[in-house]
Amino acid sequence: MRYPSASWLLPVLVAGLLSVAPAWQRAPDEVDLALVLAVDISLSMDPGEQALQRQGYVEAFRSGMVHQAIRNGMLGRIAVTYVEWAGAHPPIQSIVVPWTVLDSPADGLAFAERLAGAPIRRGAGTSISEAIDFSLALFSFGPFLPARRVIDISGDGLNNQGPLVTESRDRAVARGVTINGLPIMLSRPERREDTTLDVYYRDCVIGGVNAFMVPVRERAQFLTETRNKIVREIAGMSETGGLIRPAGSAPKTDCDTSESLWDDIAPAPHAPGSTVGHEL
Repeated sequence: MRYPSASWLLPVLVAGLLSVAPAWQRAPDEVDLALVLAVDISLSMDPGEQALQRQGYVEAFRSGMVHQAIRNGMLGRIAVTYVEWAGAHPPIQSIVVPWTVLDSPADGLAFAERLAGAPIRRGAGTSISEAIDFSLALFSFGPFLPARRVIDISGDGLNNQGPLVTESRDRAVARGVTINGLPIMLSRPERREDTTLDVYYRDCVIGGVNAFMVPVRERAQFLTETRNKIVREIAGMSETGGLIRPAGSAPKTDCDTSESLWDDIAPAPHAPGSTVGHEL
């Protein structure tokens, strides 16, 4: 008795395998932008300021302006993750909302609600450099292909722990990543660096194609400036025509702040209750 050839089964088997292939075997989604929102939770910011900062990001993703900016992209979708950071001893970086693809207003609202429901942690120290390095590594874990990659750093002090901030910035820029900034410069006489924090961010922190910063000098600006900054990042444009800072370019400001420059009013970095966990 002759049996029919099994070659006809091959297309059926392949189709079946593809239909149940695990996510890591499927083609990644293409997105207009992969955006890391890296937010300072150091103790130099009081709880009221931190709550207002968080609310600024929540309201941004509830905003029709942000939803429209996403729709206006070539693909009409972006990927975003929200990270909180503080010092480097031990490293304090925590993913609050993991990578999420937004391609509709409903997605933006869901992202905002998830962020609004997450607790706000606090930690000692200010390591912008560790925040940049951590954020840069996150791009390797996203299941998507972005046309652009942006790290958005918000903070209220100079880098005072970890590697030199310029070294971390230059590593990111060399890999084609843009770093934008939101220096928080509320009026606090005891913090003399507040008066020049925008200059420090300009010369030491931001970099890459179309990099820009938006200083916040009043509490009321948190809501409007955070939203406007995210809209500009999604659009990929700078009002000043952009800033291209190649790796190794000479800064105008002394960026070599040492770990002795503690700007946080904080307990010792290893004191109980002074830090939060290091997550990836």
